[in-house]
Amino acid sequence: MIPYCLARPALFALDPETAHDLTIRAFATLGRMLPPPEPPRRAPITLMGLEFPNRVGLAAGLDKNGEAIDGLARLGFGFIEVGTVTPRPQPGNPKPRLFRLPQARALINRMGFNNDGVDALVERARARRWRGILGINLGKNADTPIERALDDYLLGLRRVWTTADYVTINVSSPNTRALRELQRGDSLDALLAGLREEAERLAASQGKRTPLVLKIAPDLEESELDLIAEKVLAYRIDGVIATNTTVSREGVAQLPHGQETGGLSGEPLRERATAVLAALAQRLQGRVPLIAAGGILSGEDARAKLRAGASLVQLYTGLIYRGPALVEECLKATEEECCRSTHSPGQPG
Repeated sequence: MIPYCLARPALFALDPETAHDLTIRAFATLGRMLPPPEPPRRAPITLMGLEFPNRVGLAAGLDKNGEAIDGLARLGFGFIEVGTVTPRPQPGNPKPRLFRLPQARALINRMGFNNDGVDALVERARARRWRGILGINLGKNADTPIERALDDYLLGLRRVWTTADYVTINVSSPNTRALRELQRGDSLDALLAGLREEAERLAASQGKRTPLVLKIAPDLEESELDLIAEKVLAYRIDGVIATNTTVSREGVAQLPHGQETGGLSGEPLRERATAVLAALAQRLQGRVPLIAAGGILSGEDARAKLRAGASLVQLYTGLIYRGPALVEECLKATEEECCRSTHSPGQPG
């Protein structure tokens, strides 16, 4: 594999989406050529009934269609999340829709859940050779009215139930009209109630339990976090990912592309995402596992997420700027942090 320090200038000379597509194709080819390795066991942990061999995963969004699972597994992830996928194929938003902000080590995207549809993803996921933990991230189609959103999530849930090791319910992308309203009030209550009812039915009929994970935004008020914590507990949601991208432009508004519409990820998201993570951890008190995403560009960033209350971390934008070395750096840092916590006075272990 070409060292990332050599590949990055060539990739950054390309349009961001073109570079993304080439990267996915390269990893897909790698996965076909070489057998996938076993995930490295470093600070393994059992959460949601699943044994994670390490704490570092790939966030949804990089491999939307499950095309490169076997190749991406070679980077050492303990788990991989694919999607976001919708019931029907859709093209997403008009291009250009992905922008680099290299001065801030950030991205802005307004992709709009472009994907081949859930059936195509399930077919690829079933054909994978890698047997590590696979999460599938579900969204709704853009032309589905928000009041019918539950129908899309239920359809997706039924299709992926026996293939996914866990299912993420994405109600926090800023790039699908009104989607974030599903995080609030009666909409959240109805969505989680419907999903829990269907999950129980599927577990009984399929003889398999698949954990449900909720992915939330970083742009939430304290009262909204109160509600999310309450409903996550009430409907026995198995985990929460904190967080998705932000609509804030704090720190980047004056940069080239800084005013583009979409979700901001990378370094400028770090503090906001970690604050939401810590606030949710305080409310949930260890009763629901938390997965941290947002602004992890170093091993120290991953360590800070664990200290804020996460059990697992996910990478995406950091990989664009740091390359595969970031995975090993985060593996080392999270392993050290888990060892430190286990042997610290007053800590279990």
